[in-house]
Amino acid sequence: MATQYQPPAAAASVPEPRSLSGDRSAHLVEVASGVHAWIQPDGNWWLNNAGAVLGEDGAVLIDTCATAERTRAFLAAVAHVSGQTPLLAAVTTHAHGDHSHGNALLPRSVPIIAHPQTRQAILEDTVLTSLPPIWSPAPDWGIARHRPPNLAVSDETTVHTGGRRIEIRHPGYAAHTPGDLVVWLPDERVLFAGDLLFHQVTPLVFTGSVEGALRSLDWLAGFGAQTVVPGHGPLITRDEIDTALDAHARYYRTVQRIARDGRERGLPPLEAARGCDLGAFADWSDPERILLNLHRAYCDADGTTLDIEAAFTDTVTYHGGPLHCAL
Repeated sequence: MATQYQPPAAAASVPEPRSLSGDRSAHLVEVASGVHAWIQPDGNWWLNNAGAVLGEDGAVLIDTCATAERTRAFLAAVAHVSGQTPLLAAVTTHAHGDHSHGNALLPRSVPIIAHPQTRQAILEDTVLTSLPPIWSPAPDWGIARHRPPNLAVSDETTVHTGGRRIEIRHPGYAAHTPGDLVVWLPDERVLFAGDLLFHQVTPLVFTGSVEGALRSLDWLAGFGAQTVVPGHGPLITRDEIDTALDAHARYYRTVQRIARDGRERGLPPLEAARGCDLGAFADWSDPERILLNLHRAYCDADGTTLDIEAAFTDTVTYHGGPLHCAL
């Protein structure tokens, strides 16, 4: 039976959080009692989903946001529904800045939980101080430096807040990234999937593995979730889960097919992408990610290291200019 969380009486005294400037669509959704998803439409570049699980001992966050403004809006919304319940911990599902930059705004007393490879990737990330001209307009981070995680989870662990059980798991292989974590609430049957799922948005696996991302879909299905919070895009209900997983599988197989055909014909990723038909996937947001995913598929097949600069240069060329950014 799901844990029933009752917000403290102080909740009524917490001011209503202000909307983001120019964006009133980001919002909290209560997907189970005391379990909230922070949804940032439309889930495109740098617009991630996050979450908060409330319990008697405090709140556990799942990810933050890309910018200071968006992270503050998220934290204010959580404070409003929780009555400013103290933050017990924060989980970072993977290293990408849309899910981790906002960690810098968390109190230093709050431990940040992540996979060891996520910590390492965040320590090596230079995007806050040296952003290439990939997006237009360029994101306004409002954050000067990263705060890396300080508690490592290589396989799985469990956090308790009051009677609420929060399981944190790694699939055991690289998928979206080498350090993907999901957060599973077995009593409520809610799964925070991080970027292992992009709902109605083109998936991205250039820092992970196309084969691993495909493999992870069966692993995700095995949870038997009633509600899935994807890393990007709208919530996934029980009736939509199978369809969403199938769509991801077909997309990853499309990437593999285009990469295989391109390599057999001696084509570099950019030419392989220009000559391919994405079919229904062309209508998904951010279709230019096919280039980043093809670069990954080529590297996986050739046993080479990904050249991130070349991959993004090809992506901007394919797109016809800088990528759209709504930050």
